[in-house]
Amino acid sequence: MNMRGAVLGACIGLVVGAGIPAVSERGPAVAEAASGVSESRVVTLRGTIEAVDKEAKTVTLKGEKGRTLTLAVQDPKKLDVVKVGDPVIARYYESLVIEVRKPGEATPGVTAQQARVTSKPGETPGGAVAREVTVTATVTAIDTKAGTVTITGPQGKAETIKARDPKNLAKMKVGDLVELTYTQALAVALDKPAK
Repeated sequence: MNMRGAVLGACIGLVVGAGIPAVSERGPAVAEAASGVSESRVVTLRGTIEAVDKEAKTVTLKGEKGRTLTLAVQDPKKLDVVKVGDPVIARYYESLVIEVRKPGEATPGVTAQQARVTSKPGETPGGAVAREVTVTATVTAIDTKAGTVTITGPQGKAETIKARDPKNLAKMKVGDLVELTYTQALAVALDKPAK
């Protein structure tokens, strides 16, 4: 398992230990920064509307590989504009940023934010939802021989992570804080202009 996978696994483990819903893992683009590591990806998918349920205020989308996804629609008037067979485009984005903080620069804990937006009347029907979870954990052990660091989350759950570049372990010490910020967003819209 690479460091990003291990760190994301640790982030999920620490988040679950704090009672926040877990999120999925993936993402090949990596950037090394002086203050940390970031990784992100964007996936674009095309599909069609398979079902429109005005009573339940949902629309079911069918993707290129036959998978379906049912989405709640905030504005029921949008359901009058779409029909079965309409093409849709979805973009899924996720990123993970890992930063090491010195004691006093941050406080161990978990924060979560969520936002939703929808198109305005007359615009092409669409919407987006985004979520960001930040876990700040304490470095409780560093094993330079094994190339691992152990971090303990705010609820006392510990995770040991293998460093992608073990040389980076020399830049941290027990008592430092590791801030893991995971962001994911989904935007879906008709793949044609509104009438």
